[in-house]
Amino acid sequence: MSSKGSSTDGRTDLANGSLSSSPEEMSGAEEGRETSSGIEVEASDLSLSLTGDDGGPNHTSTESRGTDTESSGEDKDSDSMEDTGHYSINDENRVHDQEEEEEQPRRRVQRKRANRDQDSSDDERALEDWVSSETSALPRPRWQALPALRERELGSSARFVYEACGARVFVQRFRLQHGLEGHTGCVNTLHFNQRGTWLASGSDDLKVVVWDWVRRQPVLDFESGHKSNVFQAKFLPNSGDSTLAMCARDGQVRVAELSATQCCKNTKRVAQHKGASHKLALEPDSPCTFLSAGEDAVVFTIDLRQDRPASKLVVTKEKEKKVGLYTIYVNPANTHQFAVGGRDQFVRIYDQRKIDENENNGVLKKFCPHHLVNSESKANITCLVYSHDGTELLASYNDEDIYLFNSSHSDGAQYVKRYKGHRNNATVKGVNFYGPKSEFVVSGSDCGHIFLWEKSSCQIIQFMEGDKGGVVNCLEPHPHLPVLATSGLDHDVKIWAPTAEASTELIGLKDVIKKNKRERDEDSLHHTDLFDSHMLWFLMHHLRQRRHHRRWREPGVGATDADSDESPSSSDTSDEEEGPDRVQCMPS
Repeated sequence: MSSKGSSTDGRTDLANGSLSSSPEEMSGAEEGRETSSGIEVEASDLSLSLTGDDGGPNHTSTESRGTDTESSGEDKDSDSMEDTGHYSINDENRVHDQEEEEEQPRRRVQRKRANRDQDSSDDERALEDWVSSETSALPRPRWQALPALRERELGSSARFVYEACGARVFVQRFRLQHGLEGHTGCVNTLHFNQRGTWLASGSDDLKVVVWDWVRRQPVLDFESGHKSNVFQAKFLPNSGDSTLAMCARDGQVRVAELSATQCCKNTKRVAQHKGASHKLALEPDSPCTFLSAGEDAVVFTIDLRQDRPASKLVVTKEKEKKVGLYTIYVNPANTHQFAVGGRDQFVRIYDQRKIDENENNGVLKKFCPHHLVNSESKANITCLVYSHDGTELLASYNDEDIYLFNSSHSDGAQYVKRYKGHRNNATVKGVNFYGPKSEFVVSGSDCGHIFLWEKSSCQIIQFMEGDKGGVVNCLEPHPHLPVLATSGLDHDVKIWAPTAEASTELIGLKDVIKKNKRERDEDSLHHTDLFDSHMLWFLMHHLRQRRHHRRWREPGVGATDADSDESPSSSDTSDEEEGPDRVQCMPS
């Protein structure tokens, strides 16, 4: 009891602002025990009001110290009271500080979680707003079926079919008609002949098939002569459908001569790039000349009338550094001009009559979306095309959007339209105009869908599930009819026509473009280099093709006279020299 009395007395003094007790209060232990119990209660209450708790742990310590005080006398008992008072205050401060230190991290975590939830909510709202803006109501169509039919009956509309092919109402009724099955690999290229009666397709299986697409039958199929993925096969115009130009991942540019008896006479190599060659560019009326572009940054002009058909036209550079090329297209209104795109963000336009590599690297003018000029995103152009009259240029960017440029604008001009919603990441994806007057923009997507935008409004007007394999790469409009041919990772060619009973309702569009946007944003945070993202695909392709390569390396197999003397570079170019860090599609 004496220890409790000492403790409470000491705390009472603390409450009164004194740390020492008077001599009268310390006259003896017995006198302290006879002190009124009310004083003890009052002192105890004051102690609780100071410490802010029940004092449990401090009472235990005080009792221990009080026992020592009884054995050491009155003076030491007074010192014990002073020490006990000091211990109680300091200990409570330490406990309070410790609790504050423990509470601060919890508060920081709660604040971060709240901020993260707020940011997530803001991002979700921004994404919803973006999706709503991309799927807003369409403007009134320019062409309407009933008035057009009435005008045709009255004889005042001589171009009914031409105008109908570019009408939104027909595009919105696109439906899958049938598939053309004949390849055993991904189909990388499609091309209609001038009359629109035949359709050529090329594949990873190294074959080219010419289809009668209406009857769903192959007219002929033949080995291309290439050693790796066939990337393009095109009918040369005004050749009577007797000449096909081809290019592939092996860097070769080859020409196939077709006979009237529906067989391939032979194929010969006319040029050799030191890297994959993805695209050819035809001159609209020429059966003998065309251009090729390769990942070695070289553009060849090829004239089949010459003994040595290929000659180097230009090497694409940016500040003395070569820029590998994925795409090339000739201006249909001015065949001297052509545009290229590849491993940087610039669309380059050249004029064959004015190429001087000592002046601006031979470039006539360059276009690029201004936000990508100094971007660290390492944007690449996977495909570009001119419009029907050459006034517009459409470019599809890797893991970015599709941009429309006015080809007559000055060097460095900004884009005029932007098309969003799809995703272009996994392959070298194509883009195209659709309609006789280039009224629409069409592209495949990594999500396996085909997107069609109205060029003028930038609104998505059609949305179709293209490939079960997941990626649509190639889109080829029919030259005269409202028909579209597509291909991708699946091993078939799909034919689409406006035969649906009602216009599309774009079911599921919002979810798909939202998913594409999220995936693109997530990948952009971890994006390092295109080489890394496609290395696995390339290795698997390389292993799969190795057996085929061995067969072609055997003496006397697959060689022609053209292989030895019609190439501007060595025919012994190895696979390692090709530098193909991009492949057209995933392993089949």
